[in-house]
Amino acid sequence: MIIDKKITGLLFLVLLLSGIEVHAQLSGIFQKAKDKVTKTIEKQIDKNTNSEGAKAADKSGNRSSTVVTGDSLVFAEDFSAFQPGTTATSFKTNGAATITTVEGQKGKWLDVKDKEIYKFSNPLNYPRRFTLSFDIIAKAEQIKDIAPLSFGFASDNSVRQYASNIGTYVQLHYYDTNQVNIGSSKPEKFVNTTFDLEAWINRPMHIVLSVDGERMAVYLNDVKLADTVLFSPTVAKNFYITAPWRYANDSRILVSNFKVSGFKE
Repeated sequence: MIIDKKITGLLFLVLLLSGIEVHAQLSGIFQKAKDKVTKTIEKQIDKNTNSEGAKAADKSGNRSSTVVTGDSLVFAEDFSAFQPGTTATSFKTNGAATITTVEGQKGKWLDVKDKEIYKFSNPLNYPRRFTLSFDIIAKAEQIKDIAPLSFGFASDNSVRQYASNIGTYVQLHYYDTNQVNIGSSKPEKFVNTTFDLEAWINRPMHIVLSVDGERMAVYLNDVKLADTVLFSPTVAKNFYITAPWRYANDSRILVSNFKVSGFKE
């Protein structure tokens, strides 16, 4: 009887240990599966977070890009050939194209008068792929003193009528501090985005319009704001600048350093 009890006890101990080992093995398997699921969920969260973060950064204007400019010069104008106070013959306007200097800044600048439109005096024969770049100085005591400024490409080279947001356009909403509208009438397209315009008051801001057939990418100080179809296949391209309709407190817009370049292919 004593032996039977010992055997029974040993059998019970063996079964107990086996059960513990099986439970441990099952627990390990379940834990590994749980860890795998957890890691998968964490990866998905990270992916979503990164995607949302990228979108938030894009909306806030914290974007940066490398602008590829053309390597074959088509046109250039920095107004160095004109004396301050004279008229820039390379531009035509419904008002005055007066050259001036800006205190604290190098070079000469075209003074953009309110309610006026400016285009190149001689229409350019743009290649299919090209970049057009220039600099803007918005001089003001505060950014809200300047109404929106527009620039882009019109279908004709006429300056008989002041008009804003014609053809393919970029509009800088200075009095909204950070709003930028980009669009086209043919095809109909509208993109609203943001860029910190206030940070560029009283210092040059570099603009690059990169055109490839029907597409145009818009860069403000190496920040890409848009890259989309903004031209119909057969539309003519005539660069223009439409001045703000209002300045306050002696504010003004000045432009210079125009450069149009194609690509050697």
